Amino acid sequence: MRVAMVDPSLFTGRYDDSLCAALAGEGHDVILFGRRMRATDAVKPQSYAYWARFFGLSERLRAFTGEGRAFRAVKAAEYSLDCMMGPLGRMASVDAVHVQWLPFAAADRHMLRRLQGRAALIHTVHNATPYHGDGKMAAMQGRGYRALLDQFDALIAHGEPTRDALIRQSIDPALIHVVPHPPMRLAQADVTMLGTVPDPVLPRILFFGTIRPYKGFDLLIDACIALWNAGHRFELAVAGKPFMDIAPLLDAVEQAGHKDDLVLDLGFLKEQRLDAHLRKADIIAFPYRNIDSSGAFLSALHYGKAMVASNAGMFRGLPADADGEPAVSLVEASNAHALADALLPLITSGAVRQQAGMRAKGLASRLGDWEDVAVRTAKVYEAAIRRKSGR
Repeated sequence: MRVAMVDPSLFTGRYDDSLCAALAGEGHDVILFGRRMRATDAVKPQSYAYWARFFGLSERLRAFTGEGRAFRAVKAAEYSLDCMMGPLGRMASVDAVHVQWLPFAAADRHMLRRLQGRAALIHTVHNATPYHGDGKMAAMQGRGYRALLDQFDALIAHGEPTRDALIRQSIDPALIHVVPHPPMRLAQADVTMLGTVPDPVLPRILFFGTIRPYKGFDLLIDACIALWNAGHRFELAVAGKPFMDIAPLLDAVEQAGHKDDLVLDLGFLKEQRLDAHLRKADIIAFPYRNIDSSGAFLSALHYGKAMVASNAGMFRGLPADADGEPAVSLVEASNAHALADALLPLITSGAVRQQAGMRAKGLASRLGDWEDVAVRTAKVYEAAIRRKSGR
């Protein structure tokens, strides 16, 4: 089968790379369409093709303009014109077009309209609420997203919570296929990269990935300050690029007298650097207010570190281990006190951390693999092709 995988902004490059490689391993002819690679991208196409199809102008300007308002304006204008008039090329000469992300619904509708009828259209709904409703920019990008879903021949959800959310939005259940999101592996840090991340001197909690309001970073800061003020000794490492103003939160840590307990590595980080942070962490926190599925969580499982997460989205449905123990400590979403209570035994007991880490690592082996996902995804393509033919 000929497949065009589309992720214009490479929002989930590690996921795209893993899925494309697995589909190619099953004998399918796959092309991933994205933007120009950046230094922080670790996508290395093997057995599938890559075409830097999108954002040619804005990516060249990015080095000069940064990622401020001017860059975003150019990017939106370029993408809009591209969706309306840009050459479809090999995207239109395949059996299935699988769109991972729709970055700007007002423009995406034009591209989908032009592709409709040429190939079966499939979309993975990574989040039932586009961009988690985070702020004005998310609202602008996601306006009209729901209407786009009706243009597809098949929708993929990673779990039942997302499927149920789509049905509540009046999506035809026959259109929705559940294909789980398996664990992923980041590119590994070499000895030099490992040396750039300081070794912990106390138990270290890690928050990693982009920092956005829905991820509850403020809740983690509140929980840590409460624990520090109660006399508990530990470090908090933060590795990722902020997409919100975190200065007041960092100021609060400093005012509480714990600036030296912070390890900050802010910005877009290479996967190898994230790997280094994950290796040196003792506890990994996912205090999300809401989430469908978390690529960060699924990238961290195999490190065997103790984990704390909100009881939201995919976290609610995680299976227990063979002894019935939860693989991840779950807390009420948006509750900093509950988060602090869950972190306390992990920062005070190495034995508790070790046991929790073993449960998390065991969970990774029970959440499926990419070969199975490729087979199931190909079946979704076949269903979408049948649906297209029956229109």
